[in-house]
Amino acid sequence: MDTSQRDRPPVLPKQSLFAKAFHWVNVVSLSIMLTSGLQIYNANPVFGGRAGLDVPPIFLLGGWLAGGRDWHFFGMWLFSLNLLSYGGYILLSRRWKHRFVGSSDFKALQIGKNPKRKAYAWHRIIYTAIVPVLLLSILSGMGMYKPAQLPWIVDMFGDWQSMRVVHFMTVPIAIGFAIVHSLLALKVGGSPLIESMFWRRLKTEE
Repeated sequence: MDTSQRDRPPVLPKQSLFAKAFHWVNVVSLSIMLTSGLQIYNANPVFGGRAGLDVPPIFLLGGWLAGGRDWHFFGMWLFSLNLLSYGGYILLSRRWKHRFVGSSDFKALQIGKNPKRKAYAWHRIIYTAIVPVLLLSILSGMGMYKPAQLPWIVDMFGDWQSMRVVHFMTVPIAIGFAIVHSLLALKVGGSPLIESMFWRRLKTEE
């Protein structure tokens, strides 16, 4: 390999306008669900009964239980439709081949020498692992939203409280995913790759 090729910056994946919109809607919908969910928690804590943790008002949305529920379900529908749209986009554009884990990723982690290739492998592993977590969050949320109409969802989790605990625990997992997702993107492509997910247009090679 000559010096010009070795010093050339890596070619980063382009982010389509659809992908940028998906990330922005995700930020908005997840922010709504997180703050309104904490409002619901304040009114009816999952852990500790009425003596549960009291979250400061600055982190809350909705005013109290009814308002928090309204905002939370609005955020849920926004997030669910956005996720469904992006899933269809990945399927139709065949981007799923590059987004989800494959046997080559495990091989790269076992015997690979390229640290960026390993970062890509970990990226696809967590990208794949978060899918069932998000589906579990939506399913448990639907069960809490319409327990009378969807009793079979409640039965899947055993009872109402177990379903609430599962739904609550998907939150730190999703936040952890967002953090690791961003750190791996920084490791592979630096801040330009992160910025390209929201607004920046990556320069192509001359």
